[in-house]
Amino acid sequence: MRILFVADGRSPTALSWMEYFVKAGHEVHLASSFDCNPTLEFTSVHFVPVAFSTAATANPTNRSGLRKNLPTALRTRLRNWVGPFTLLNASRKLRAVINRVQPDLIHAMRIPYEGMLAAGVKSSAPLVISVWGNDFTLHALSNPFMGAATRRAMRRADALHSDTQRDLRLAQLYGFSNSKPSLVIPGNGGIHSDIFYPLPDDADEGKTVARLRVINPRGLRAYVRNDVFFQAIPRVLAHRPEVRFYCPSMEGEPEAKRWVERMRIGDYVSLMPKLSPRALADSYHAAQVMVSPSTHDGTPNSLLEAMACSVFPICGDLESIREWITSGENGLLVDPTDPKALADAIVWALKDSKMRKRAAKINAQIVAERADYEKNMGKAENFYQEILSK
Repeated sequence: MRILFVADGRSPTALSWMEYFVKAGHEVHLASSFDCNPTLEFTSVHFVPVAFSTAATANPTNRSGLRKNLPTALRTRLRNWVGPFTLLNASRKLRAVINRVQPDLIHAMRIPYEGMLAAGVKSSAPLVISVWGNDFTLHALSNPFMGAATRRAMRRADALHSDTQRDLRLAQLYGFSNSKPSLVIPGNGGIHSDIFYPLPDDADEGKTVARLRVINPRGLRAYVRNDVFFQAIPRVLAHRPEVRFYCPSMEGEPEAKRWVERMRIGDYVSLMPKLSPRALADSYHAAQVMVSPSTHDGTPNSLLEAMACSVFPICGDLESIREWITSGENGLLVDPTDPKALADAIVWALKDSKMRKRAAKINAQIVAERADYEKNMGKAENFYQEILSK
């Protein structure tokens, strides 16, 4: 197949998905919404900026003063108000890429703004659009322009990939026909079991009291209540002063640093850089508990990674997360806006090693059955073939 992906070429989720098709020998082209230097051997790479993606940088220390100090949620709201007005100009550039590549199939990986962009370009190639996490529950509801662009994308899509059953249902409310092909598997394809794997049964007991660790791997996102996370930490420390908190992808982030200083928890919190997958797996293996206080989500990669690594998950009580977690059985679900509820859940999970051990066994089975990368990407390849055969 000759496949053109319209995606953020920096995204680990998108790269994980695309890697399968590159290695399988398909002719894979990338139209990236962000400037990038991908390590995958694409047949061609094209930069198609949209929604001011030229202003983005992965390094918070290199951002302008305004971008550096604006809260993440406010930056997202501002981008959603002005982003839809950049689609027309970006669509001209994407049209040129499509005319040059002549793909058999186009796959836009998430709705804002890649799906919106691809939906605005007429092509004989079928269009697959991926729904990621909060495309419907956060972005589409942010303002009328985003809602209208989301509806156009769903009406235009010839097929849909979603990481939750919830979003398949919501897609139909936004105009996607249930007669069209659809696939529900994790957005990145799933878990690489050679990197993220369960610990031995006795490993949890081997983590001594002096090594009680909680990991928050979500970074700074508009829909993750890190303010609640940081406010919960002193409450946890009041019960368990030996606990330490680890935060990948928060090093150098002014917003995170301000919370640590405000709560006076600098001795207990490590703001870490973005980690490689293997380094991240090592951090999971060293922790007992993973927290994800999100108010919007689909199937977070971090949740599946924690489940695969025998780390007990504590997440926001969302419909999408309940597709994976039954509270009290293989994790805990809490009000993500309540610091006390989050702290109480962390203390409970750290205290109850038997609950953690039971959850680890359940989660290992769930990941093996529903989140195995090779198994799911085989389904994705068959899904593409089904679309092309119509």
